[in-house]
Amino acid sequence: MPDLSAFPIVDRWPAQFPDRIQLYSLPTPNGVKVSIALEELGLPYEPHLVDITKNESWTPEFLSLNPNGKIPAIIDPGGPGGRPLALFESGAILLYLSDKTGRLVPSDPGLRYQTIQWVFFQMAFVGPMFGQLGFFHKFAGREIEDKRPLNRYRDESKRLLGVLDTRLAGRDWLMDEYTIADISMLGWVRNLIGFYGAGELVGFDSFRNVGAWLERGLARPAVQRGLTIPARPA
Repeated sequence: MPDLSAFPIVDRWPAQFPDRIQLYSLPTPNGVKVSIALEELGLPYEPHLVDITKNESWTPEFLSLNPNGKIPAIIDPGGPGGRPLALFESGAILLYLSDKTGRLVPSDPGLRYQTIQWVFFQMAFVGPMFGQLGFFHKFAGREIEDKRPLNRYRDESKRLLGVLDTRLAGRDWLMDEYTIADISMLGWVRNLIGFYGAGELVGFDSFRNVGAWLERGLARPAVQRGLTIPARPA
């Protein structure tokens, strides 16, 4: 049985199944990337709810795993060389899981790097811009009288949707097959028009290719399961 006692995080979130990948997360757009990937890959894992509304990601135990204080993070007891591996940053975790299994990324080296470029696109642009739009449209930022920040993030979000829409013209997925690139973005696009309620603001209905892609992605059983893991607090 793997020994995870060297990781302080297990003191706060004990592992009932230490031989499984330990997932520390919450079903946010970043968090569900990893739960969806784990569900798609069928890897055994144990989810632990990290309630960011109670600042649990800033506890010493969580910070010992991710000093940046953000979910998600994992411990794989069966990492490279059979040694436990701790990872944070959702994009890095997606790449690790795809490399570990040889799935959800094309085997052709060129296509693999093209897939990775779309994951980086999500990490660098889609997540930050959509997140800022949500802040200024739905949360505390909406009380700011100066609407230039909101307009800035609205326009940039529309531009990014246009990039995706162009890429998805004549395609079911961002690559020729469903990959971690799609997984990285599904939660964010869903959040933009759902939780953030910004669909009308960005003119989402005009991005028909993105809309059809989102419907295809959300129809996948593994995606439906991953979107609710770990279960949010009641």
